[in-house]
Amino acid sequence: MDLPTSPCYPSLRGKRVVITGGASGIGLATARRFKAEGASVFVFDRNELALGEAIAQGAADHGAAIDVGSQEQVKRGFAQVMRELDGVDVLIANAGVSFRTPFMDITEAQWRTLMSVNLDGAFYCCQEGARQMKQQRSGSILLTASTNGLDGHPFYADYNASKAGLLVLMKTMALELAPHVRVNAVSPGYVLTPMQLAEYTEEMLAAVNAKLPLQRHAAPEEVGALFAFLASDQANYLTGQNFVIDGGETA
Repeated sequence: MDLPTSPCYPSLRGKRVVITGGASGIGLATARRFKAEGASVFVFDRNELALGEAIAQGAADHGAAIDVGSQEQVKRGFAQVMRELDGVDVLIANAGVSFRTPFMDITEAQWRTLMSVNLDGAFYCCQEGARQMKQQRSGSILLTASTNGLDGHPFYADYNASKAGLLVLMKTMALELAPHVRVNAVSPGYVLTPMQLAEYTEEMLAAVNAKLPLQRHAAPEEVGALFAFLASDQANYLTGQNFVIDGGETA
């Protein structure tokens, strides 16, 4: 993707960035965007193979194969971040999983697995990132929420609940971490990611596109572009907000 050359374009050069779930989908596209703008990027992902490929392809400078649902592993990951980057300017808590399951068929195991990654993982990473940001008296925390956290969506009760929880967590952190640390969320609608392609048939994708005002899914790079702006100094007066990127779905 060619980047605009306007002097008003938000620069992230020199920013030290941690992206969870950064080896695929929205996380990988976001890592590439930040790298293209001159940031130093550290990726967390539990898929060690995909993580290695992301680094080899230049999407990230460093990485750690960790499960964000484990607080011990998150602490270990941030210790490595401090050794490699000596600080954190931007944290994007993006790691997430979803399962297309009727409400009555969701098992305890599925519920715990999903919440461990989507909600617990974000909480653990935000705590660790915020500790460093408060010490340096600056930083931006961004969470990948979802339009699923705004309304009920059939077959995703556990996912919906986790994303709704992230939005209130974001607002609370924004209040407690101000004025030096900004906290915002991005809520994508339908995005053409590997996770989406694994759950939807071609017919289902076409049906979704037909009902969206813009008639298509978002590209992961479009979500990454929004993260890039929100992490930049041009967004310094934005905190405690949820930014919806959904092609007009919720309109």
